[in-house]
Amino acid sequence: MKTELKPQTPSQTIGPYFAYGLTPEQYGYDFKSLVDGTMANVKAHQNTITITGRVFDGKGVAVDDAMVELWQNDGEHQLFGRYGTGTKPDNSFEFRTIKPKSVDGQAPFINVILFMRGQLLHSYTRLYFSDEVLNDTDVVLNAIPKERRNTVIAKKSGSEYVFDIHMQGEQETVFFQI
Repeated sequence: MKTELKPQTPSQTIGPYFAYGLTPEQYGYDFKSLVDGTMANVKAHQNTITITGRVFDGKGVAVDDAMVELWQNDGEHQLFGRYGTGTKPDNSFEFRTIKPKSVDGQAPFINVILFMRGQLLHSYTRLYFSDEVLNDTDVVLNAIPKERRNTVIAKKSGSEYVFDIHMQGEQETVFFQI
């Protein structure tokens, strides 16, 4: 009896199926992306920040086809934003958004969701800010072993924050199960 192999379907892997509909420019398609990493009306707010970074695989190579989403509550205007972007030609991602404020005494943070090839399920982590004093008392951040906390803290660099995501290895980012 001969076994017939069936082609993969979108339900069998995470991508790059999202690219065609959400981030086509990153793959050279000639129509605009539905997501670009910019929060709606971002220029109307004073606490606007830029977050940049890269997603690295287990060998330390920057992934060229990841899609990153940010889910956040800015803590002030009760804006619950969900923004996504793909990687740029240099394999980086970039977001322009509002820097969140503390909610319920927590350190300001942004939820990060990562989609990429080879993952059957997306990955969840948090992005904290290196210049926040509430990091010292945040319950979730302090539940992470001290030697690994830096993997979820975006470093301030000039006028932006840098947040690299490492899928595996010595610098592996802490991921959360939802």
